[in-house]
Amino acid sequence: MQIDLNADLGEGGDADEALLGLVSSANIACGWHAGGANAMRDCVRLAVQRGVAIGAHPSFHDPDNFGRKEMQLPPDDIYAGILYQLGALSAIAQAEGVRVVHLKPHGALYNQAARDPAIADAIISAVHDFDPSVAVFGLANSRFIAMAREAGLAAIEEGFADRGYRSDGSLVPRAEPGALIDDEDQMLEHVLSMVRDKRVRAVTGAWVPLDVRTLCLHGDGPHALAFARKLRRTLATNGIDVAPASALPH
Repeated sequence: MQIDLNADLGEGGDADEALLGLVSSANIACGWHAGGANAMRDCVRLAVQRGVAIGAHPSFHDPDNFGRKEMQLPPDDIYAGILYQLGALSAIAQAEGVRVVHLKPHGALYNQAARDPAIADAIISAVHDFDPSVAVFGLANSRFIAMAREAGLAAIEEGFADRGYRSDGSLVPRAEPGALIDDEDQMLEHVLSMVRDKRVRAVTGAWVPLDVRTLCLHGDGPHALAFARKLRRTLATNGIDVAPASALPH
């Protein structure tokens, strides 16, 4: 049994280097919600040193809200914005002798793509036109995943170690009770249910089937690194190997 562990990096936190020793895929901010040219280059270089797969983490152009405010933009604007951000990170990666192998939308863009076919299509089209061998990460069971596969892209279903789920498989919005899981034991049980049993318990108590191939570890919490280390030990104890999503069947 195998799983990919990913983390969002280059967002101004101080845990990037430590997290790169624990994850197998890095989603690197492309400057529109956080980061910038130097941060992207630093993250790419560190990822290369540790053998971590490199992915783009594009967002709405909204640094004031860290890309977490929903926006209603024309699909053509979203398409161009994805190409812009993906191209910037790809140029830096190429200069370091590697390539971008996946893309994971950030924040509000991620959540809107999971439910809005027009936004999903704009992202998918941009990735396909840029390089159809680039995989996309998206919310497990979402329309975004289904549409990406219909377009011929490798679509990697993602789960969240520290987020609560609704009974329809969507994430509980951050402003609502149950959105964030901060109890370490609960998080570990949550993860093992997803990876080993292919299901997750929603905040309603119902079980939701999920077949996740990558897990997101957020690095901005006060205990994020300690949890990430314990998670790696727990996965190993349960016979679950960690490998980049590009190396896993999908």
